[in-house]
Amino acid sequence: MKKRKIIAVLALWAVLAVSACGSAGSDSEEDTETEAQEASDTGEDTAGNSEAETETAAVDTDSPRLVSVTDLSKYVTLGQYKGLSLDNTVAEVTDGDVEYAIQTELKDTAPEVDSTVAAQEGDIVTINYVGTVDGETFDGSTVDDYVQTLGEGNMIDGFEDGLIGMTVGETKELNLTLPEEYGDEDLNGKDVIFQVTMVTIRRPSEFSDAWVTENTEYTTMEEYQTAVRTRLEEEAEEAAYDTLLETAWDTVYSSSEVVDYPQEDLDTAQEAFRTLTEAYAQEADMELEDFVESQGISMEDFEEQCEQYAQMSVKQNLVIQGIMDAEGMTLDDEECLAIQEQLIEDYDAEDFDDLVEIYGEADVYASIGLLRVEEFIVANAEVSELISNGDTVGENANVDESDSSDADSVQSEDSSETVDAQTEAAEEGNSGEIDEELEDIDVGDETEDPTVE
Repeated sequence: MKKRKIIAVLALWAVLAVSACGSAGSDSEEDTETEAQEASDTGEDTAGNSEAETETAAVDTDSPRLVSVTDLSKYVTLGQYKGLSLDNTVAEVTDGDVEYAIQTELKDTAPEVDSTVAAQEGDIVTINYVGTVDGETFDGSTVDDYVQTLGEGNMIDGFEDGLIGMTVGETKELNLTLPEEYGDEDLNGKDVIFQVTMVTIRRPSEFSDAWVTENTEYTTMEEYQTAVRTRLEEEAEEAAYDTLLETAWDTVYSSSEVVDYPQEDLDTAQEAFRTLTEAYAQEADMELEDFVESQGISMEDFEEQCEQYAQMSVKQNLVIQGIMDAEGMTLDDEECLAIQEQLIEDYDAEDFDDLVEIYGEADVYASIGLLRVEEFIVANAEVSELISNGDTVGENANVDESDSSDADSVQSEDSSETVDAQTEAAEEGNSGEIDEELEDIDVGDETEDPTVE
């Protein structure tokens, strides 16, 4: 199981996209009405089950619950959650993907060259620099330990060329011109002088049997290429399964309708949202009002966001709990306890109490419930196995309930690493990782790097 979205189930960015959610909600209401009409002719309800099957099981009041109410029929109408038709689309791993992964490994293991060796294209250099315009430094013009692969072309014209030929310890002035569309009216098209000091130079090795033997558990290039392909294929399968779970949940969530919101749950969710935002304001050394205004919204807008977040959060918990009640699941049954143990392992917690202390009981239980219900929806769906070009590789096979096993940076070697954008997008579809719950909010000044076009 990947740490893809658990603990803080509804991320702030989802609230900021309420316009999209609103339009989806209006469509889902029509879909639900259509499904209900069709169900009246077939003896099935909108959850895809017979009336007898959907009677809520006796609620175990001793088990933890995600909502404060027990009779959920008064609060939520579930959309279809059994018999969904879903696609599990696995990205095809190409020879180019394998080659890129190997080249990344070669960069990661690149040794430093002797201090007398001059930098050349393809080298990974670490530099310190200071930029001045008309003799004055400007925002972002002073940087230490900047890592760049020469030849990538993401610096302003002439910067990388000026580094070629430098040796470790050498300092050099680069007389350059900032782009006309640099982004600052006072700097656009200005002449700039960068004083650059070469700190280190690392040169990637050639891919060979010798490199494989020295840096991996394999002995030949062919063995390592096969191993890399296998790893990438496993990662593609895991990413596809994560996306499948997200799609399954989004389908059920959007087709479900809240009849009424339990006020106690709304109040709790709003307070949680406000508390979290206040924590980020404190991190930025700001009062809540100033922090909210720094995000370009008014306090009135913020209060509206609190309400919207609360409604989304409570709806999610109503749907999860509704399915669990209908299917006789509890948050302390065998399957949920297994998920609980996996969370403890994934988040390096000592035990469940430690997990709750760090992330809060409500979010921990909501994550367990969501993961449990997602797996249940997929296990009871008709799933077509596809590859990324759309070809069917399996006919409507139920997916096994098996566990599915970063941002680009312009100022580190990590910028050359592959980031699976589709996986990240899927992982953030309706929920967000604990560390990223407010990732769309700035908590400090970020200065544009003048060396990056």
